[in-house]
This record gives sequence, structure tokens and C-alpha cells, in this order.
Amino acid sequence: MGPVGWAATEAGRPARGAAGSARETLRAAGRDAWRTPAGAPQVTDVRELEASAARTLGRTTTVPSAAPAPEISLLADKNGQAGVSRSGTPGHPVLRGRHATAAAPHRGEEPLGKRQPEGPPPAPAVQRIRLRYTKRGRLRFTSHRDFQRAFERALRRSEVPMAYSAGFTPHPKVSYANAAPTGTGSEAEFLEIALTEARDPGTLCKLLDASMPDGLDVIDAVEARTSGLADRLTASVWEMRLDGVAVQDAEKAVAAFLGAETVEVQRRAKNGIRTFDARAAVVGLEALDPQPDRSGDRPCAILRLVVRHVTPAVRPDDVLSGLRAVADLTPPVPAAVTRLAQGLFDEESGTVTDPLAPDREAAPAVSTADPAAAAAAPEGAGSA
Repeated sequence: MGPVGWAATEAGRPARGAAGSARETLRAAGRDAWRTPAGAPQVTDVRELEASAARTLGRTTTVPSAAPAPEISLLADKNGQAGVSRSGTPGHPVLRGRHATAAAPHRGEEPLGKRQPEGPPPAPAVQRIRLRYTKRGRLRFTSHRDFQRAFERALRRSEVPMAYSAGFTPHPKVSYANAAPTGTGSEAEFLEIALTEARDPGTLCKLLDASMPDGLDVIDAVEARTSGLADRLTASVWEMRLDGVAVQDAEKAVAAFLGAETVEVQRRAKNGIRTFDARAAVVGLEALDPQPDRSGDRPCAILRLVVRHVTPAVRPDDVLSGLRAVADLTPPVPAAVTRLAQGLFDEESGTVTDPLAPDREAAPAVSTADPAAAAAAPEGAGSA
């Protein structure tokens, strides 16, 4: 390199240093803009920094740029939250805080609509069947969710043409009504299913009962011809077996409970301890002698309870708490509780009626004049 080249190199050294400083300033400004937290003051536009650096360098040096520099600024969303955006590259995501969302559609583009499930809509329901089932033996300790899983498996095993709900997660249309608490047995639980094809209720009852585990038994089925099954479940008949309690002690406690105007009990709820009256919902309570299968040296008393379905619900264990409060009746072992009936309470007779009876009464009568209909009718269907 000759003297002239050396002099030119030394003369351009300050300009090259100024250009490197300008580029580093641009990079630092970009990094600071991306790291700026929400609510910080607006970051200076990078193009202003570029113009300032170019003026500083004078006529000898310019800042090379193969593409327009991205514009970095602070934006605020609809909630007033500030965020950093980069608009130099089309379609670049917009960052708000530490999360990125899709860029807004360009002018003339339609926004994305509501997502719709793929495939055809589910088939409509053409028939509704109401079932009565039981919880017996050790299966009284199963929860209501456990029974739901077992029943849906039975529907699949029996190949029942179930109607399904629409949406991204279809589920069979099954309506449960007033399930018994976990730990109590029951002879009168009810539900309703919707079918896409008509089926005979008696045949469907046998198929489902064969597919259910022992203790969860489907014992009755009728076609729903009236509305308001849940509205007809207004009272329940319970049986409470008190091992280790003499019948005379149980009778005294029952008399004290029925003679009280109010019996306040407490129950632990989600929001804490709740106090309510357990006497107003009880319409019948009596002490009975033990059944022959439990006779022996150990005393045992049977309580028959008829209770209305009110809010808050009065359960058999609430009545036992009331007996302990008014008469200090405390069984040495937990009581075995079973629901015997559930339905509409008859004020005149004081009994609980069958909630499926209106559907049976509304069923069309089979005419014996038609030989084909008489042959299809089950044996004993015409007898009352």
C-alpha cells in the first residue's frame, strides 16, 4: 500500500467508527423497546435515530439499509394495557406484555368467525324413556358421578340409539333427577334418556339391567308422554336402621322431635357451617320394631321418615342430628339409610305416589279387536 492509499485509509477511519456507533445505537434502541414493560413512555422511532445518525456522520458516510427499518412503538390494547408492536414487517405478531397474539387483519379482509364443529349435526331425538333404578348393597357408597360412568357404559354395551348434544364435545342426552346422597341406598332413583330411534321400554329395561353391575339395577321403564318428571319428585320415604338403639328409646326421641316447633341443625357447606330448621320438612316419622332377619340379643330400631323436598334439602342425617339435639339419641354405629319411594306427596293420604304413573295412564290402550296388536301386546298387559 502506497502513501496515498495509507492516507485514504486513515482518513476514513473516523467515518467508519461513526457508522459502527450509529448501528450499535439502533440495535440498542430496538432491544430497549422490546424489553420496555407495560405503562412505560413511548420509545423513540428508529427512523428518527437513523436520520440523526446520518446527520452526525455528515456527507462522508451514510448508513446502509437493504430494507426499510421496522417501526418500533408502544401501543395500548382495548383495556388500556401498553404493549410493544413492530409494524415494519407485514403480518408480524403484536406483542402485549409477554404474550403474542395474531396480527389484526389487513384492510378489506373479513375477521375470523365463530368456530363450528366439523361434520353433520347430531340426529334429533324422537323418543324419551324414563327409567327407575336402584342402589343396593355395597354400591350405595358409589357417588353420582360413578353411576353416570357406569350407566353410559351400559348404554354403549346395549347399543342404545342415544341422542347426543351438539358442540365440540357431544355427550348423550341423559337427565338425572334428585339423586340420593353418597352412602345411602335407594329403591327409587329416576332418570330420562333421549333416543334417535323408537324402542320398546320393556325390552330396553332388560338390556340395560343386564349391562349394569349388580346393585345398580334398572327395574322399570316407561315412555315419557307427560312433562315435568322433576316437578313430581316432591317427597321421599326413607328407612333408617339404628343398630344398638332400643325401640323404646327411639319412640321417645321421635315424640320429642315431632312435638318441637323447630329443630335447628347444622351442616357443613361449601361456604362454611349452615344452620337451618329440620322439623318443618318432616311430614311423618315413626319408630318400628326390627325386622325378623335382624332379631337377636342386640337391640335395633327402625325409623320410617317421610320428608318433603325443600330448600335447603333436609336429609336423613339431618333428622338424626335433630334427634340427637332434642332427645340425645346417638346410635353407637352409623345408621343404614335407604330411600324406599320418591314422588308426589298426597296431602289427603299422606303417602308418596309413583311419579311414572301419569306416563302409564297417558299410554294409548291396545285394542284387542286387532289380532296383530293383540299378538304384539305382552302377556298380562290388559289386566288391571
